[in-house]
Amino acid sequence: MNKKSILVIDDNPDIGIALSVLCTIHNMTCVSVLTPKEGLKKLQQQPFDLIIQDMNFSSDMTSGDEGIALFHQLRDINSDIPIIVITAWTNLETAVDLVRCGAADYLAKPWDDEKMINSINNLVELGELQQGHRRVASKKQQRINALNTHYDLCDVTFHSDEMLSLLELTTKVAHADVPILITGPNGTGKEKIAQIVQKNSSVADGPFIKVNVGALSKDLMEAELFGAEVGAYTGATKTRIGRFERANNGTLFLDEIGNLSLDGQAKLLRVLETGELERIGGGDVITVNVRVISATNTNLPQAIIDGEFREDLFYRLNVIELNLPPLCERADDVVPLANHFLSQPFKLNQSAAQKLSLYHWPGNVRELQNIIKRAMLTCADSLIDADDIDIKVKDKPPVLNVEDISEESIAEALTQACGVVSLAAKQLGLSRSSLYRRMKKFGIESVTQ
Repeated sequence: MNKKSILVIDDNPDIGIALSVLCTIHNMTCVSVLTPKEGLKKLQQQPFDLIIQDMNFSSDMTSGDEGIALFHQLRDINSDIPIIVITAWTNLETAVDLVRCGAADYLAKPWDDEKMINSINNLVELGELQQGHRRVASKKQQRINALNTHYDLCDVTFHSDEMLSLLELTTKVAHADVPILITGPNGTGKEKIAQIVQKNSSVADGPFIKVNVGALSKDLMEAELFGAEVGAYTGATKTRIGRFERANNGTLFLDEIGNLSLDGQAKLLRVLETGELERIGGGDVITVNVRVISATNTNLPQAIIDGEFREDLFYRLNVIELNLPPLCERADDVVPLANHFLSQPFKLNQSAAQKLSLYHWPGNVRELQNIIKRAMLTCADSLIDADDIDIKVKDKPPVLNVEDISEESIAEALTQACGVVSLAAKQLGLSRSSLYRRMKKFGIESVTQ
């Protein structure tokens, strides 16, 4: 395991020596310099895991202005490295200002060695986690950029890993001339996925015909899908071209396929198997070349067991399955979708976005769109807040009384936070210093698991 590398910038050489000894005892390397100029040069020459900097470098300076200037110069070189500010001239306003600007910690001289080491360990570990998150986010953005560069995503709005993986699979199989079955709950956006398949298929320039199969009655289904000749039934005064014929050399999207009657399933299967059909009342065989995409919210394997769906038709339709998760399983999409549904000049404030994120969305994307439309109609001005969002979210669990926080709760929080005290403190609703005191009380070591 690589040793942590610390840069100390302080005009007092004794400070550098003391911190070097402390770091060495705890298996860290430490480089100490006396001036801001030397510190900036060192940071440009080699990487460090953390910086400890003084606030004043001139004997007649106690304002902290030199330290503030150094802090911003260090940030210009490395915007992510954690910085601990130390000074004998403690100034609360300066501390608050620097924390707002991104300082990781603020300690007074003389410091407590245990607190200093705990702060260094946890800030470095937190920095490593953040770097890991940034690497993951960067790779994710590269995947998103690749999709947008090479494929037509039909203006779909997404940010979740679940949707990214689904869209990668969708675009990968779109060009293959095989049937695709899109599954998922109502209101999740199955038709949008079908559009993306069509736009990136080998027949993207051909017709894209959509039909809600479940809405067709038995009497209308055959005529709607396969067409009818004049006089085929009462009121048939002209030839009716069916959806399959209209989709010839293109794509036919059969929505709610799970609601199709068994009689309709048998007739559909014949066309899929042979590519041939006959209009009602006609004797001519019509050959069609159609890419079929179907969608359902029905559990088709269970429907087969229940005798409500033909197994042979299922396998004919389900060469490739694209499963669209419910919105509650892709929470990262909620706020981006909400912003997508907003019209100018409406915007969500932070409380509204948080309320949307906490809701479970049983009606999925369709419900979210309706909620946003309602909020735009009822809000007092163009800034939508939580009170304008007409949903009920579950209450948060009650906050623990500080005195009721047990040794087990602290140990569990530290484990979940991978030993990072600042994250465990946030989870428990404590300040970092309060958690340190309780750790000391219970004899808990802040060791990363």
